[in-house]
Amino acid sequence: MISLVDFFQDLMNPALGFLPRALMISILSAIICGVVGVHVVLRGMAFIGDAVAHSVFPGIAVAFALQTSVIVGGAVAGIVVAVLIAVFSQRRRVKEDTLIGVFFAGAFAFGLVIISQIDGYTASLTNFLFGSIAGVSDTEIVVAFVLGTIITALLLGLNKELVAVSLDRETAMAQRLPVFALDLFLYLSVTCAVVVSVRTIGNILVLALLVTPAASARLLTDRLSTMMAVSVGIGILSSVIGLYLSWAIDVPTGATIVLVATGIFFLCWLFAPRRGVLVERFSRVPSMN
Repeated sequence: MISLVDFFQDLMNPALGFLPRALMISILSAIICGVVGVHVVLRGMAFIGDAVAHSVFPGIAVAFALQTSVIVGGAVAGIVVAVLIAVFSQRRRVKEDTLIGVFFAGAFAFGLVIISQIDGYTASLTNFLFGSIAGVSDTEIVVAFVLGTIITALLLGLNKELVAVSLDRETAMAQRLPVFALDLFLYLSVTCAVVVSVRTIGNILVLALLVTPAASARLLTDRLSTMMAVSVGIGILSSVIGLYLSWAIDVPTGATIVLVATGIFFLCWLFAPRRGVLVERFSRVPSMN
């Protein structure tokens, strides 16, 4: 196992140019997912993160076949599905989670059909499902940075309106808030977060980066702005430690990042001030004085 000093030296090694790119895309993914994930957790819509991860799959497959950016391809597919879910869910005849299940299953199946027609699709499928952080290009980092900056700025600007819809949808409609537009924007934000992160940890594990840091932050604070900052911090910490451990002991990067984030969640579950299981238990122990 290599030391932290050796790891940082490898980051500076021009012959290992993929390593700093991997670190950059991991941090960008953590920032975007950290901010978007807070709204996902508050709204109780973790399922949509998994749905979007599957729905971007056909776009990624097409982009791979055409040798174009997988981020752009995934974003186009995710936007189409997000719009369909937002439109269909307004009727309320079929519940939102049911529609999400219908669309993401169909989109994922379509992606499997597409990629099965590509030569060497087995290796490609493995990369899509579990991530391929070593293959991140400079262009993908730039696209991720631009998308992340735009989405983060808009989320912060629409913070109050999004929270209002999450807390009481009917009241928000009575206040003439653009509920449909806010729903659509949140779906598109999740899409962007997922598309940026798919390269880092893959289709299967991307939900963890979106939800786990935000869930940990939810245990630590009630203030939304603080929750976002903590969620981003936990995501970045998980990404950096996960990448180091992956490089040091030669294990899958995405899975290692998720395991670190999960470990942090368990620590918060046990020791969070006022909400930690052990903290609550010991606080109930009567004083002997």
